[in-house]
Amino acid sequence: MRQIVLDTETTGLETSQDHRIIEIGCVELVGRKLTGRHYHQYINPQRKVDEGAMEVHGITDEFLIDKPLFATVAREFLEFVDGADLVIHNAPFDVGFINHEIAKLGGIYREIESSCRIIDTLALARQKHPGQKNNLDALCKRYGVDNSQRDLHGALLDAEILADVYLLMTGGQVNLNISDQQSSDSGEVNAQSGIRRLSDKRPPLRVVKANEEELVLHQQKLDAIVKNSGHCVWMSGD
Repeated sequence: MRQIVLDTETTGLETSQDHRIIEIGCVELVGRKLTGRHYHQYINPQRKVDEGAMEVHGITDEFLIDKPLFATVAREFLEFVDGADLVIHNAPFDVGFINHEIAKLGGIYREIESSCRIIDTLALARQKHPGQKNNLDALCKRYGVDNSQRDLHGALLDAEILADVYLLMTGGQVNLNISDQQSSDSGEVNAQSGIRRLSDKRPPLRVVKANEEELVLHQQKLDAIVKNSGHCVWMSGD
């Protein structure tokens, strides 16, 4: 199973006002593990960056002036994501901008949904945590992902952070940020995001089972719940 965690930065918020993509960042997962492969590109949007957008990502018109056009990088980008599940936070925003850029190429390429399945982590988060804040910063705090270097939004850094959040949120690979752990099993720290990923060579976790006394006490507690409430969802067969 190949998944691409993707983020973009743009000149503004609305494609209806012909705002454009200025940065694309992608990281690859295969079998729910980071492969180390990524795609990252800044893009000349051929228009001014809105002041409000610049305050969010810090990318200036001067920085983008010598960057390639989307038309120049489109084939490489679309080949990188082709056939993968795209994991995106607030997917309609990024997908809308990608399709806007594709449409401006005059029918050379089809919309991104024709070659990729879209997974919206914002929709997943709202299902798991209704009524709570579910932006990326809130999810980082909820799942213990270090985003301390995220002073400004950046597509590649946000994609790397979202990859960790997605794996944790969907019950997969668990990441611990243990700054003082020095053993060879502690894994590697991503130099850009500061996220520690556990090594595949670490020994398996020890499983501790309840003893007879603990099982008896557990059953007594369940019996007490049934006596007081008339029902207990943890009782066998319920």
